[in-house]
Amino acid sequence: MKLLKYLFVGFLFGIVLTKTEAVSWYRIYEMFHFQSFHMFGIIGTAIATGFIGIQIIKRKKLTGIDGQPIEILDKENGSLRYWLGGTMFGLGWALVGACPGPIFILLGAGFYNVAFVLLGALVGTFLYGLIKYKLPH
Repeated sequence: MKLLKYLFVGFLFGIVLTKTEAVSWYRIYEMFHFQSFHMFGIIGTAIATGFIGIQIIKRKKLTGIDGQPIEILDKENGSLRYWLGGTMFGLGWALVGACPGPIFILLGAGFYNVAFVLLGALVGTFLYGLIKYKLPH
């Protein structure tokens, strides 16, 4: 019962992404060809919302559900690993037409061929887990 609220938020998130066409392969295709502002608007809104939310958390010193203060550590300055990781993520997104969140939404909507994309994402995550200690961090 405790996890029901998270399930509800997940369903709500899926509905919002579906209704805004953020899970549409065609919309993602348009974005990567710079033919439409639609996806850039959605991503920009998410970035602005996250920025404002984090500023509120930091300035008001808000606490989590458990009563513990929310601690947001500063990130280190940009480095090659962020550029490489972002490039790999973007290339994967462009190749399959879906980022990780919408994969589950597309499966739920009946696009079962996306299961191969999910399998690839899981295998890639597993392989990273195996070699992450050998990579420069």
